[in-house]
Amino acid sequence: MRKLALKRTTALVGALVAISAASPALAQDSSDEEGDSRTRAVNVEPYIEVSQIAIAELSPGDEVVTYTQVAAGVDASITGRNNGGSVSLRYERNIGYGDDSVDSDTISGVARGYASIVPQVLTVEAGALAAKTRVDGNGASNLASLDDRGTDSQIYSAYAGPTLSTRAGDVEVNANYRIGYTRVEAPDGLVTAPGATPIDVFDDSVSQSAKVHLATRPGEPLPVGVGVGAGWNQEDISNLDQRFRDVYVRGDISLPVTPSLALVAGIGYEDVEVSSRDAVRDVNGDPVIGPDGRFVTDTSQPRQLAYDVSGLIWDAGVIWRPSSRTSLTANVGRRYDSTSYYGSLSYAPNSRSSLAVSVYDTVSGFGNQLNTALANLPTEFTAGRNPLTGGLGGCVSGQDGANCLNGALGSVRSSIFRSRGVAVSYSTNIGRLNAGVGAGYDRRRFIATPGTVLAAADGVTDESYYAALFLSGEVGQRGNFSTNAYYNYFNSGFDLAGDVTAIGASAAYNHSISSRLSARAAIAVDSLDSDVSAEDFTAASALVGLRFGF
Repeated sequence: MRKLALKRTTALVGALVAISAASPALAQDSSDEEGDSRTRAVNVEPYIEVSQIAIAELSPGDEVVTYTQVAAGVDASITGRNNGGSVSLRYERNIGYGDDSVDSDTISGVARGYASIVPQVLTVEAGALAAKTRVDGNGASNLASLDDRGTDSQIYSAYAGPTLSTRAGDVEVNANYRIGYTRVEAPDGLVTAPGATPIDVFDDSVSQSAKVHLATRPGEPLPVGVGVGAGWNQEDISNLDQRFRDVYVRGDISLPVTPSLALVAGIGYEDVEVSSRDAVRDVNGDPVIGPDGRFVTDTSQPRQLAYDVSGLIWDAGVIWRPSSRTSLTANVGRRYDSTSYYGSLSYAPNSRSSLAVSVYDTVSGFGNQLNTALANLPTEFTAGRNPLTGGLGGCVSGQDGANCLNGALGSVRSSIFRSRGVAVSYSTNIGRLNAGVGAGYDRRRFIATPGTVLAAADGVTDESYYAALFLSGEVGQRGNFSTNAYYNYFNSGFDLAGDVTAIGASAAYNHSISSRLSARAAIAVDSLDSDVSAEDFTAASALVGLRFGF
């Protein structure tokens, strides 16, 4: 088996070299016809790779695994007057040497874009994600770990919808609709840690939202700006037929204090409901588990409310925009029957650097949270990938800074939750170097119906902290390097579920052999410390390979 795999690798490498020698160079950038070349740019970079990877387990054992990885992918972006977007898509095949557990096929990718149906009025936007993650025994999910002792799962999420922005006299009219779908493909629908309550892993959901807002600006025609809006948000989760529904209507007012500072306030009415069904019970009263490893939903019984809050909502705050490079919003109010805080900061001291901070407070399920995180990605970005595995690292970098999905991916429990947190990102360009950092904190308090199989999750809190750093740049005329580091910490409030800490770093170097062919080398160290497992896991890995770009 080892000789056969090595022969396959040698043949593929030889083919890549032959193709490179025979093919002329192609420009990576293209544009539309000359009349539109100043307003539209297209960059498409398809590629194939073949690499040899070695993973050395440092603890608790000393096993060394080597395998061949063959991959194909494309990184593309389009920027135009009426449309734009970016996509990073990759398929890889791992070929083991006599160890079937290494053999695998993986598709990963992230995309976000928009297209104008009526310029400046009606736009359709969409986004999608495919990522491989590891599910721990306490519900934590981790994109970066090389440890294969957990439950590997594949996450898919996509959304699409139109946005309307127009004017009717002095009134600005804004409306949008979004529908999304999220699925977690896990081999075990219930993940169990010794002595802990089984984790009901999220299966799939459909989430929808619609909003409309009408407003006037200060001085047009009133000295203050006024607005009225309404919204609807719903997620239907397949696990035990859970449903989250939020309907609200509200009015707003903005009072200018200075040309750059305004006071804002709003008041309205909101109705929030969370409901579900119980599992089918056997003669002993125990929940029935179906052939797919998940609880069987008892559709013969009526839906039961787990959360029902309705009444007055309000908030007040400030908007500060001293320049086109700085924007701050900060609000405090009453929502979800408690005090709520939210806001954002964007700061770009120059054209090379940017800082973004977001504070949020929302009720959601896993699918809706991930759809929202996708919608907040920029339309022009570069996706961060693990240089060893090729998998998504959870963050993308764009002109407005780095955006990370780690907070939305922190836990894959099926239960609906109230999520509060903060996300921070910073990126900068220094000559030929690019650097950035993304960090955040996410706190989820779960909501479940008493008396059902999910009752143990009601009121329990999970917390996750995450950080990712990168530094990349050019080396001479033919080389470039990239370094990455990550830290993920997950603290579960469930009894005996324990904590999970994942930390690691990697470095990679690429050297152009010809206009299309480049050589690659990378090293990495990853460590996983889990209270669910009796032993910690640490591994070092290395890669050498070739990449051919079309």
